[in-house]
Amino acid sequence: MNRRDAITRVGLILGGTVIGAEFFISGCKSGSSVDTSDLKKPETIAYMDEIGETILPETGTPGAKAAKIGAFMAIMVNDCYTADDQKVFKKGLSDLDEASSKKYSKKFMEADAKQRTELLTALDKEAKDYNKTKKPEDANHYFTMLKQLTILGYFTSEVGATKALRYVPVPGKYVGDFPYKKGDHAWALS
Repeated sequence: MNRRDAITRVGLILGGTVIGAEFFISGCKSGSSVDTSDLKKPETIAYMDEIGETILPETGTPGAKAAKIGAFMAIMVNDCYTADDQKVFKKGLSDLDEASSKKYSKKFMEADAKQRTELLTALDKEAKDYNKTKKPEDANHYFTMLKQLTILGYFTSEVGATKALRYVPVPGKYVGDFPYKKGDHAWALS
């Protein structure tokens, strides 16, 4: 990978993070008129795990499935998404399955890894094109939400933070009787 590709990819990740930060700025809401209980079903969580694993597969480090990304998505969509985004997300899961059935004559869960990757790559391009012309009042693209939740959930999970990234525990271990000499600077706690 050359430097330009690396900078482009980092820019895309950071741009997606900024765009997806809307729910952090507005805060989590309490309750919604949309029934999201079906997102917590084991088969739906397994489906979202597989989508996440296709986006961030296991390589030299654990993939999104190891971070239990499906369960994370279910919680975030239920607790932090607006009713409109919840509807788009839920419909998007069905739309993704329909797109797989249309392209490969089999549902996403039945497709092999290469087919899944091809499908999600096409959906990623579709979402990017949609987002370029999207007006503020337009609905978000479901694949954008899936991808943002996968990246957010993975890199804030224990697996992602300790295995995919370098991790230094802060503030470290507690040493209560650390030697002190008069005139030494005090230790910062944060």
